[in-house]
Amino acid sequence: MAVADPISKSAVPTALPGVGRALVMAGKISQQTADDVFRKAKAANRNFITELTESGAISASDLAHTMAQAFSAPLLDIDALDAQRLPKDLLDPKLSATYRILALSKRGGRLIVVTADPSDHEAAEKIKFATQMGVEWVIGEFNKLSRLIEEHTKTATQAMDSIVGGDFEFDEASLATDAPAEDTEAPQTDVEDAPVVKFLQKMLLDAFNMRASDLHFEPYEHNYRVRFRIDGELREIVSPPVAIKEKLASRIKVLSRLDISEKRVPQDGRMKLKIGPDRVIDFRVSTLPTLFGEKIVIRILDPSSAKLGIDALGYEPIEKERLLKAIERPYGMILVTGPTGSGKTVSLYTCLNLLNKPGVNIATAEDPSEINLPGVNQVNVNDKAGLTFAVALKAFLRQDPDIIMVGEIRDLETADISIKAAQTGHLVLSTLHTNDAPTTLTRMRNMGIAPFNIASSVILITAQRLARRLCVQCKAPVDIPRETLLEAGFDELELDGSWTPYKPVGCSACNNGYKGRVGIYEVMPITEELQRIILADGSALEIAEQARREGVRSLRDSGLQKVKIGVTSLEEVLACTNE
Repeated sequence: MAVADPISKSAVPTALPGVGRALVMAGKISQQTADDVFRKAKAANRNFITELTESGAISASDLAHTMAQAFSAPLLDIDALDAQRLPKDLLDPKLSATYRILALSKRGGRLIVVTADPSDHEAAEKIKFATQMGVEWVIGEFNKLSRLIEEHTKTATQAMDSIVGGDFEFDEASLATDAPAEDTEAPQTDVEDAPVVKFLQKMLLDAFNMRASDLHFEPYEHNYRVRFRIDGELREIVSPPVAIKEKLASRIKVLSRLDISEKRVPQDGRMKLKIGPDRVIDFRVSTLPTLFGEKIVIRILDPSSAKLGIDALGYEPIEKERLLKAIERPYGMILVTGPTGSGKTVSLYTCLNLLNKPGVNIATAEDPSEINLPGVNQVNVNDKAGLTFAVALKAFLRQDPDIIMVGEIRDLETADISIKAAQTGHLVLSTLHTNDAPTTLTRMRNMGIAPFNIASSVILITAQRLARRLCVQCKAPVDIPRETLLEAGFDELELDGSWTPYKPVGCSACNNGYKGRVGIYEVMPITEELQRIILADGSALEIAEQARREGVRSLRDSGLQKVKIGVTSLEEVLACTNE
């Protein structure tokens, strides 16, 4: 990496954190790089150093050496520390985790604290307020420090064991029966039990910090487990005492405004958790009666995911251009397809965020609304009350809308109203559950929609999948046989040795070699040639062949492009795309 030229102090942006200004002054990164990283971190509400090191702008080692020189602080070899022998009572663990700091010892009236950012005045003030001692900074490498803090902090299981103690009684009689739990156990009404409150809050915060999409609370006959879905995979996090299940379920239901006395039927609700002075996260809650209690799944709904911008979703330049051109059209229908959990909602809301302007009236109907977007009129459908997608759409058309978003086209009536709206001067966005873009058109035909209506209303279809993104810190080149690459779908001309495939390795910063997910897209505009095939009631195969002639990449081809640029692995693409 080229070292930037040092610049004058007056040229350093004052909005940058102290660590950013110090790096610019030292010539380690350019002012432009610092500004870009700062904007990305702020937009994603992430730590500046986290964004800085993960973007590859500077290594954790180089950052630590620069901070030690810039602030005349000693540099510590974190690998030499034993997490088990570090003092546990000098600093609140929550404070350590929030500011990525670790207390080593105290000397006189000063606390020796290791950090990667000695310019963090807020952290210093928090320490002074909490300990009534001054702070003496020691510099450590950011990635190693984060790992040590995790090791130093007690696991969720240990925390649960310590806070529960004897508060719960293990009812052998109720667990030995095959009858449903609600028939054999007396209902717990003490939902404000302190250990339960602490445990639930810790689980929600841990899930958010680990970038999980869902939390699963699962009761069984002799055990209870909590699992997080991280990067599309379920991971068991903790197994608390089985006696907690009733109180925990009641606590979640109270927060979600559900009926705590009703345990025989599924229920759906929402709750919020404040994780900072100006940050609130929404959670969608679903309960399900099982043999030994209620299973509860909590979906994390982070509104910031819709505001990351279209570039963060992983669209290739030509795919991005096609999508942006479609959403700029004054009317027509745009469909996003894919299985559950493929990121369709985030894609739709990213488009809505681009379209959300003071002069535009946007209305959405969803089941339920997952992301709250100010400026958009959002409606939750309620089949029991008679508020279906079709009813909501009819009401929208009387509300002078410009743009309509339908959560999902499930039946002919909803499809028919959506198409009429697209034909009468409205831009309609919706989803369908199909495998790829060409089969979406035949699926609509099978629903009973006339070919003329499909050809005259649909302007673009995007099929998508989510593939796990390789960890930039530990991914390694891999030698894949030429025959395997050809069989996967690569062309002979592409195997020219100009690129290298990578494989997952695994490190402390990732999940088995992967960290985060990236979209794989098949973006198919409906051209005049495709309209002719639709009007002739052509098959999905004919539509797919014409789309390929027009340069539309299939999901597999799009995934292979991500392999070529080292974003994901070949086995991940093969697992999430079918050819």
